[in-house]
Amino acid sequence: MDFSVLWSLSAALLICPLYMGVGVLCAVTCNEESMGMEGGSYTLTRKLEYGSIMIYHCPEGYYPHPALTRACLKSGTWKPPPQRRRIQQCKMIECPNPLVLESGSVLPVQSQYFVNNKTTYECYSGYSLRGSASRVCQTNGKWSGGTPICSRDSGGEDRCADPGIPAGARRSGSSFGIDDELSYRCDDSLHLLGSKTRVCQENGQWTGTEPKCYYKHTYDTALEITEAFGSAIRESLQLAAPIDDTDQEGKKITIDKAGKLNMYIAMDISDSIAENEFDKARNAVKKLITKVSSFSVSPNYEILFFASDVLEVVNIIDFSGDKRKPLEEVLDDLDNFKYDARDNVGTNLNLAFKTILERMAIQKQRNEKLFTEVHHVLIFFTDGAYNMGGSPENTLAKIRESVYMNNKTERDKYLDVYVFGVGSEIFDEDIAPLVTKRNGERHYFKVKNAIELEKTFDEIIDESQVVSLCGLHRNYDDTTPNTIRQRYPWMARIDNTHEDGKASKCMGSIVSRRFILTAAHCFKFEDNADNIRVTIGANQVVKGASRIILHPDYNINGKKDDGIKEFYDYDVALIKLKDDVNFSNDIRPICIPCTKETSGALRLVGEAITCKQQEQLLFKNPLEEVSFISYDKKEQMDQRSDAKLKLQDQLRDNCIESAATQVEGITPLNLKNVVTDNFLCTGGRQPTRDNVACKGDSGGAVFKDYDEYRTIQVGVISWGTEDLCPGGNSDFKQESSEKSRDFHINLFKVVPFLKKYLGDEKQDYQPLQFLEN
Repeated sequence: MDFSVLWSLSAALLICPLYMGVGVLCAVTCNEESMGMEGGSYTLTRKLEYGSIMIYHCPEGYYPHPALTRACLKSGTWKPPPQRRRIQQCKMIECPNPLVLESGSVLPVQSQYFVNNKTTYECYSGYSLRGSASRVCQTNGKWSGGTPICSRDSGGEDRCADPGIPAGARRSGSSFGIDDELSYRCDDSLHLLGSKTRVCQENGQWTGTEPKCYYKHTYDTALEITEAFGSAIRESLQLAAPIDDTDQEGKKITIDKAGKLNMYIAMDISDSIAENEFDKARNAVKKLITKVSSFSVSPNYEILFFASDVLEVVNIIDFSGDKRKPLEEVLDDLDNFKYDARDNVGTNLNLAFKTILERMAIQKQRNEKLFTEVHHVLIFFTDGAYNMGGSPENTLAKIRESVYMNNKTERDKYLDVYVFGVGSEIFDEDIAPLVTKRNGERHYFKVKNAIELEKTFDEIIDESQVVSLCGLHRNYDDTTPNTIRQRYPWMARIDNTHEDGKASKCMGSIVSRRFILTAAHCFKFEDNADNIRVTIGANQVVKGASRIILHPDYNINGKKDDGIKEFYDYDVALIKLKDDVNFSNDIRPICIPCTKETSGALRLVGEAITCKQQEQLLFKNPLEEVSFISYDKKEQMDQRSDAKLKLQDQLRDNCIESAATQVEGITPLNLKNVVTDNFLCTGGRQPTRDNVACKGDSGGAVFKDYDEYRTIQVGVISWGTEDLCPGGNSDFKQESSEKSRDFHINLFKVVPFLKKYLGDEKQDYQPLQFLEN
């Protein structure tokens, strides 16, 4: 970056010619002639004075070219200077070149692609398409949908799936085996955001985040910020929540293993940030901290404004001890700051980081044990430009060292650094090194203008989502019942007394405040919902239910005439409770497929996310590791068991063929009519020894941990070919025999049934938000 664009006002005055033998000071101004723009307009931050920024504005779908802004220098000239041959004008927004698809074709072929241009993607014979089959160039300079990829497979035991090539990029490397590395670069005039290099890990996942190529005029939509930042910040808030609820008034809180939360908010108030942009960003910050107060966590705040110096509006030290600073005073302090109270307009970004480092050092010195339990979230609003104080990278390294304490692997989640790029010209290359780099997460967002930020932050934390964030759990387990409940807070145990007086036990999962998801075969058609007992949380018993809802196509006797004693197709049911359950740390819902809530958990961002994209992400490997919960009779507590879904066609065929030799009535001829495509298959000892479910596990969740803190249910335990647990649940993790198989209902196959009841907006309970397609 050319730092001559921005200069301190301390040099804003020049020595004019001698007057009466004495040199006098005179102000510098720039000339406004010939500075207009075809198709647009401009505004000035300080009229024509030295240090003023000329900001160009264009209609929607266009951007200023060749300059986004110009700065008035102390020489009285503009930087960059206007060019006679390159007229300042509004040009139509362009999207990066999509003609990078390997093993496929892109239509139409054009030299440039502008707003509303549509492209379609097809793969060559023998290759299958992942991602979007068609995309549209949007007004933010991005393509809609996801990166299209043509590949022969989706990964495997010793390889990662082809991650594709983003529009406008070039990729070096074509091997996707364990430890193989790929590198990316963008075409000229584009800047790469995300990971420049990615390595295939043993778990079949690529390190880092998908790279993207941005023009200077490219920005993130409010929806993208809401979904990506919102999902991450909600996780931070819930994981930092104390067990005992607290309010924002400074009441004493109980510290648990998940710790507390420090939020450091820094706002750029140099002259490169116009006053109206600052005001909107300030309102967004007020909205953010107001919404944060709705969580069961009381964050400590450090709020500072920075230009050539730092103005500390809220000092985090004021939150220590019993007399915590109340929320109202924090908001008042923000309101009371006046933009024109700044002394100068230089930019010392490093000083802002140094101030945060000093505040951390004081806290650590006062109580190092407490400091180790605190989560630190840094949120910066800046254009990335600085002209004094040097680069903040060394200071940021010291902040990381202070938090990580020489143990980055275990303590990485204790520090998040976010940057919102605000201003008329944002310097991506200077911001990129500052943000947190973590697999699958975004920490840098480019904002078109701050006018949308307040609305965005308002939508980031919806009160209805605060305690019902699906799939979230505390990721520690010391094998005690309490911590197991908090690690698997969606578990439900179902006791049902049938009309004939016989009792049965099943498992289930909490999917919303009103519904438990389980297996249909746990019930008989004549069962009374009042006879059901559901145990959740710390042995909380919900007595009676409002309704038992079986899948309409479930019929246990559907193939008796064909010699099949029990037919389990569509073996899924919902228990509708009489009242909403109260969510807490050990009672929370699990994520289920094809909902917007699950898109947030998977960090799938955009307006056109589909159910298929979720399925491709969760079932991307031929062998996909999943887990389920069994009951350990000996220890009198729940335990986690693991298995591998056989998803690739040949693997699945081999898996289900065992049923033809193990189950009476099933033959090779009718096998696929009994074990339909609605079933997922686990079991056996190849390539690994799977655990098997026992009778009391029926109806339980088959789930995947997507990352450290989010869990997605992909199936419901239905039936098996062998009973390897005599008397019911085992007192150890029961391993499969060579021929034993378990079959689970694939939830992606029963989405219409789930949507009909869980997504019904006309009822008296809060519905889940299902994807349109």
